[in-house]
Amino acid sequence: MGERPSGRNETEDERLDRNLSELLQELRVALPGVQVLFAFLLAVPFQQNFTRITGFQERVYFATLLCTAISAALLISPSAYHRMTFRYQQKRHLVFLANRLTIAGLSFLALAMIGAVMLITDVLFGTAATVVTSVAAAAMFAVLWYLLPLRRLFSLRRDERRQPPGPPAIPPAEPSAR
Repeated sequence: MGERPSGRNETEDERLDRNLSELLQELRVALPGVQVLFAFLLAVPFQQNFTRITGFQERVYFATLLCTAISAALLISPSAYHRMTFRYQQKRHLVFLANRLTIAGLSFLALAMIGAVMLITDVLFGTAATVVTSVAAAAMFAVLWYLLPLRRLFSLRRDERRQPPGPPAIPPAEPSAR
């Protein structure tokens, strides 16, 4: 699929700079959460009661730890990629790749957060509460992080296909609140 016009009066280089800046701002929101979760998970095995966990809890803990590490690697990798290709005019490829890495990193972050909720709920409340809470957490991430944006994306694409060729239609003005 080709590049989409931004609707802004900017050059290609300005658009790439803006896209990269926006992506970096988004990563600044996600990375502290990954780091806090990872730090928590690294400290857990050194707690006195960790040796008393069940086999299920041990597997959930390890899967959550791995998902968090993968998420961190994916979300930090655009910075490493940029440093390694600095001054080689790779911004277009960086923006393209960083977008995909960020989406994958957020997916693993969602899995890690669901795993952390699952682990803590199982330790505190047992099986029934664990199932209900984990399913609710998974549904929340699925809806907020994927279904809502994808629904909007598919709606926009459908509307694009219905547009006759020519200049883009101007959306109707918002009614003023009186």
